[in-house]
Amino acid sequence: MKKILNITLVAVAALALVSCNQANKMIESVDQLGIKCNPEVLEVVAGEIDADVTVNFPEGYFFPKATLYVTPVLRYQGGEAVGKQFVFQGEKITENYLSVPKAGASIKQHVHFEYVKGMEKSELVARVKVVCNGSEYVFPGEIKIADGANTTYMLVETDGAYDYVADTYQEVIPETVESQILYLINSSNVRNSELRKGDIKEFQKALANLAGDERRQVIGTEVVAYASPDGSVALNDKLSSNREKSAAKALGKVTKNLETGDVTTRSIGEDWAGFQELVNNSSLEDKDLIIRVLSMYSDPAVREREIRNMSSVYTTLASNVLPQLRRARFITSVEYTNYSAEELADLVNNNIDVLDEQALLRAAANAKDKDAKLTIYRKAVDKYNSEAARINTAVTYLNYGQNDEAAAILSKANQNDPVVINLKGVIALREGRLDVAADLFNAAGDNGFTKQNKAIIDILKGRYDAAAKKLAGTKTCNETIAYILTGQLEKAKANNTGKCPRCKYRSAIIEARQGNVAAAKAFIEEASKMPALAERAALDVEFIKVR
Repeated sequence: MKKILNITLVAVAALALVSCNQANKMIESVDQLGIKCNPEVLEVVAGEIDADVTVNFPEGYFFPKATLYVTPVLRYQGGEAVGKQFVFQGEKITENYLSVPKAGASIKQHVHFEYVKGMEKSELVARVKVVCNGSEYVFPGEIKIADGANTTYMLVETDGAYDYVADTYQEVIPETVESQILYLINSSNVRNSELRKGDIKEFQKALANLAGDERRQVIGTEVVAYASPDGSVALNDKLSSNREKSAAKALGKVTKNLETGDVTTRSIGEDWAGFQELVNNSSLEDKDLIIRVLSMYSDPAVREREIRNMSSVYTTLASNVLPQLRRARFITSVEYTNYSAEELADLVNNNIDVLDEQALLRAAANAKDKDAKLTIYRKAVDKYNSEAARINTAVTYLNYGQNDEAAAILSKANQNDPVVINLKGVIALREGRLDVAADLFNAAGDNGFTKQNKAIIDILKGRYDAAAKKLAGTKTCNETIAYILTGQLEKAKANNTGKCPRCKYRSAIIEARQGNVAAAKAFIEEASKMPALAERAALDVEFIKVR
């Protein structure tokens, strides 16, 4: 019995010795393993790190009775993250693991980690142990798999795209001073009574008043002559041309010693536009029929014939409408110079009530101080219930990072306004509520700002190609980021023309990716004038071959 026990112990010891030798051989031959990672440098995409690790086991490496336990670990400053363990087994192991034959094999496994701050400088390593016949043998050191992790997408600017609602304030307002003289049928002679009538006197008075008006300047005067659309076209064209000449002489008499600016003249011929306007504004019973005739026929002769055929209405037209079209108009163009920026500022402080809505919006746009802007916008809201001022108040708060105050103002605005919807999306974007922001941007429609904002979400969610398409041609910082992330480095370089430290940092990344070490170092130095970028550059794996 003792002899049998001794034989058994010897057999067990021999087996253990064989297992130990095989395990040690696997450990000693670790350099024979071909381990590759895709991507070679880990990348953070939408807050997650994913990679495929392929292990190439050479022939004869794997002991048939061995089980290999591999634990991927991402080590970074301040901690480590342990990934899902994967297990390989020899061909004589009957467990449900990944089988590796003695002849060798290439096996790919996926690793996944949730990003936490600090992983931008990290290493993906494998902690390995082998088990043979119940005995455990730990590999003496970690096996490095890859460097990590690239966070370039986090350079995307997430403040959102938006702007103030533009005012319609006119710095120079065009005005006209106008009068006209009437002619008798088939005549181009100017009657003296026409030059003495009340309309002409008002015209003269208005021109005289312009002389003392510092804000108004006469630009020029135009004489426009017409003929009523009855009779032949040739006759009426000649009549209109003669009226052009006689009216120009009459203007000289009417405006003697008055400023008219340069005088130009024009002959229109038959005044169908004036005819339609007078008919439209009349109380004629058949005016809709007349307007329909004008829309149906473009030939003047056909128009006149069809209208003359309406005998009951033509008599009224001949007595009430056509005589008003035998005319020449005097039109003096004037430019009114509105309040300057300095005058607006003075009125805001001393007489704000004289300013209309658009003047208030312009004064607020000119104001440099936040509180001054808000005060003026508040006045426009209180006095005119100005939606533009309400929106611009929210924009002012957003520009100063006061998202809650902006949201409170927007809650009182028109909720169906695409501008308001986009601004609400910007707030959601800043707060990290990406799905809510995306829904709002979609609801706001596809204008320039929402398109850029959708692209920001695309970048944050790892949809780089979609972002690059949306941002193409915007000449924005995020367009450069999208081109870097999609490998379009020449486009990124052409777009990245700014001089700020952030632009220099993007240039450093572009140069580093193109292998231009000296240029990358120079840009890093310039970008590092901003402390936050200096700190980032020290950890950024974009520069792993530059340091």
